[in-house]
Amino acid sequence: MIDTQAMPRYAAITLGSNSFNMLVAHTVGGKPTVVAKYKRKVRLAQGIGDDGVLSDEAFERGIDCLTMFAQMLDKEAVDRQHVAVIATATLRNISNAQAFKDAALPILQQPIEVISGMREAELIYQGMAATTAGSGRRLVIDIGGASTEFIVGDGNKVLFKQSLPIGCVTFNSQFFNEFPFQVLDFEAANTQVKTTLGEYADELRRLGWHGVVGASGSVQAVTELLNHRGQNTSITAEVLQHLQLEILSQDDASMLGIDGIHPERAPTFAAGVAILQALFSLLNIDKLNLSGGALREGVLQILADRVQHN
Repeated sequence: MIDTQAMPRYAAITLGSNSFNMLVAHTVGGKPTVVAKYKRKVRLAQGIGDDGVLSDEAFERGIDCLTMFAQMLDKEAVDRQHVAVIATATLRNISNAQAFKDAALPILQQPIEVISGMREAELIYQGMAATTAGSGRRLVIDIGGASTEFIVGDGNKVLFKQSLPIGCVTFNSQFFNEFPFQVLDFEAANTQVKTTLGEYADELRRLGWHGVVGASGSVQAVTELLNHRGQNTSITAEVLQHLQLEILSQDDASMLGIDGIHPERAPTFAAGVAILQALFSLLNIDKLNLSGGALREGVLQILADRVQHN
């Protein structure tokens, strides 16, 4: 019998623009097996000022979360040399990123690696491929808080990757900052997605795909809602149109009148639906399903290989 207690544990920490996540795992049969998950909606991107500086409040929210993660690393008996800390769009963009990294270092005892959008796309695809059943060419869309990654791959081969400044937190601030929401808000978001995606839309359509998977909180929010309602969890244009009508009929900005919406996901729900609607239209998507994993699972696989070869 394998003694799972004796297996070295490792942790992938991802600092997104919306959420901070930590997965703790050990290796079974050559693959990472997750033993604990921790997550907090930090919404870093909400704290970026016009001057590009992360506000003190958002800075502290981030550091408080990392302090909790550090406590959980100790609880889960993870050696700090087996921890990877990866940051994405917000820490790529803010001018006080170094101050945040300096504050985090003594807490986590591992440096934060701020990765490029292209590297993020690669890791998202690796995480999807390792955790999601299916074959053939796939389009992967990961809508984050401040950026969206687009990847087309076949098996383990990446054919296209791009990271663009489209995010549910930033779009929330831009287009859904005044209640009640209006059709014009959705149209403005759609126009922004179309402008940002630009010629990449043609390139993506030319490549084509057999299936589309979404690896993001926005996709998860819709999937959870459909699951709660006992409906098919494949997202379609019709599903998104119904959700838009529900959003527009709300009499409270909390969105909690929508059956099946998770309170944590409610603040950026409208922006996520708007982005998805735009992408369905621009890329002629028939349906989209939730990925089994994304960025943090990709990081976890790298850690598993590193621990195994130590």
